[in-house]
Amino acid sequence: MDDKPNLDLIAMVQKARMEHDAQAKPSQVSAVYWIEAKRQRDGAAPTPRAGHWLILSSTSEIDAAWATIKQATETGQLGYKSKVATIAMHEPHQRSIYVMTYDADDSADVERVRLALGDLGFDDNLVYERGD
Repeated sequence: MDDKPNLDLIAMVQKARMEHDAQAKPSQVSAVYWIEAKRQRDGAAPTPRAGHWLILSSTSEIDAAWATIKQATETGQLGYKSKVATIAMHEPHQRSIYVMTYDADDSADVERVRLALGDLGFDDNLVYERGD
């Protein structure tokens, strides 16, 4: 019996998930808890010390906020990945967006992402948390 994971199958599932998430809007998705966006260019890989900036958005503004964060993530302006809570999370009045940084101990990169979020208009009540 082979206990090794089928990496081809895992890659296919991940690709299908990212294709689904590419056009998904958090206000319209109820089948999964999170929609993700990943950086589309090379960059530092996440370490076990990865962290994230937490952005809270109202349910009425989440689709526009996510579109901005998604684009900035994919173009490499932010961290290696971002994710947004969908309506499946049952948060009645707000949604969470996480903007991941590859290493919470890299204070220069954490600050770079904070400044980039500010440039995008997300400078109110940002909270940085260690761990993914």
